[in-house]
Amino acid sequence: MKVELTKLAHARSGDKGDTANVGVIALKEEFYPILVREVTAEKVKQHFGPIVKGEVERFELPNLGALNFLLHGSLGGGGTLSLMTDAQGKTFSTALLRMQVDLSDDEAESLEK
Repeated sequence: MKVELTKLAHARSGDKGDTANVGVIALKEEFYPILVREVTAEKVKQHFGPIVKGEVERFELPNLGALNFLLHGSLGGGGTLSLMTDAQGKTFSTALLRMQVDLSDDEAESLEK
């Protein structure tokens, strides 16, 4: 079953120069392994498509139940140089939460509890 990441996590984003920084935090402890499995750097890069010109790095923070992503080359040069509407990457978290992830039947059942 496919679900939006919004069912499993919340997120926050910001910028560092031309790099967007997106943190994804599991809503429940048992959702963290699903995030680790499903929200890979490759899938995040694919989800954002041509917006991300550089590589995507992923960092795991198991003690927080979170993943942190750096999306290099995604802000059109950064806040002071960019002509993008969202030059600080504040909407990147909402955009990532719209990504579809695959769940097993058992995992899908745990969403309803």
